[in-house]
This record gives sequence, C-alpha cells and structure tokens, in this order.
Amino acid sequence: MARSTVQQVMTREVVTAGPNTPYKRLVGLLAGHRISAVPIVTEAGRVLGVVSEADLLLKPFRPDDADSSTPAAFRRGAEHHGDADALCARDLMTSPAVTVLPTATIAEAAQVMREHHVKSAPVVDKASRLVGIASRVDLLSIFLRDDDSLREKIVHEVFEGPQWGGTGNVQVAVDGGVVTLRGLLDRRSGVDLAGKLTAAVDGVVAISNQLTFGVDDVWHDRYVRPNW
Repeated sequence: MARSTVQQVMTREVVTAGPNTPYKRLVGLLAGHRISAVPIVTEAGRVLGVVSEADLLLKPFRPDDADSSTPAAFRRGAEHHGDADALCARDLMTSPAVTVLPTATIAEAAQVMREHHVKSAPVVDKASRLVGIASRVDLLSIFLRDDDSLREKIVHEVFEGPQWGGTGNVQVAVDGGVVTLRGLLDRRSGVDLAGKLTAAVDGVVAISNQLTFGVDDVWHDRYVRPNW
C-alpha cells in the first residue's frame, strides 16, 4: 500500500539565507514571510543549518543589559556573541540541521520533528542540497481529504488491493475522517487485518471496527496446540 511522502506535501519555494546574512535581515525574513525558521544554505544549495525564532530570541542578548537578575544561560550567550548588530547566520544557526528526505513517509517525518522538537524541517536530497521544506501544517494536510475521497481510497487500496485476503462483505463509511467498518467476514483474522490495513491509509483519523466473523481462527491458532 502506497503511503504519502514528504515530497507530496512539502513547500518547494523555500525562503533561505546565506551564512553571512546579518541578524536584522534574518528577523526581517521570518517576520516578512511569517515563518518560524529559515534554512542557511551555501551557494550550491547545501544546507548548513537552520535559524529559528528561538535562535534569534536567545542569542543576541547584550552584555550591557545583563545584570544579576539575568538568567546565566542568557549572560553566557551574550558574552560569547556580543552585539546583535554584529551577528550573522553562521553565529546563530543550529547546526547540523534536522532534515528529512523527500522519500520519507509522513509518519517518519512527523516522528523526526517530534523527537527533535522542531516545527519544520528542510527537505534535502542525498547530497544535502535543499529541495523543499516541510512544516507540521504540511504534514497535517493529508487529513484534509474529504470523506468521499477517503472512502474511495480505502476501498481501492484496502479491499480491492493485493494485501486483502479476507472473504465476506465489508461496508465502509467515513465521517470527519473517522472510518466505520461493518459487515460479516468468514474469519476473525480478516477482521483484524481489515482494521490494520485501514488504519494505515493516509488521512484516517480513527476507526470504529464493527465487523463480525463466523470462525475465531485467531483463538484457535493461539490456544490450540497439537498433542505430541
């Protein structure tokens, strides 16, 4: 079963900056384009790092402003970086950047972002060249498919697909991305398989598996053992 990949939902026109881009220009890029981070790239398009809102807020703190009430982490950053006007992207960026490949699935990209606590990730090819950027909003776009289209996708990919080996009658209903399966199958293993395959379809929010079965082959396989 084909899964949606990052290259299907990513933004291809990416706002970028070079390593020498000054602090104020970086602030202007984020504010002007209403984005939370900007990839820092070489002239050849290779990603060096990312400057985020958090990077810009934390690092330009000036030593003159630091007093005893200033958190130690801010004072250390100020001592290291100095005046904000003198800072550029190479001083501010988080490197190496958290990136994803265009062939990664939506689930894989979401896991990477969750593990690293980032709102977006540059999409790079195998040579680390920028080809796009994927945000949390982009990843969530798979759930915007209308119910009729999602139902057709489930019927085609699951119950008309090669992985489905169940026998019996299955009715599929979708309401707000929540899928309800009804009908009678020959075996309990088919009920379990129907739920598993349906859950794997991109855009499914939840499943109500109301399928029934004639023979509990799962119980038989688990608990009936031959007498040797």
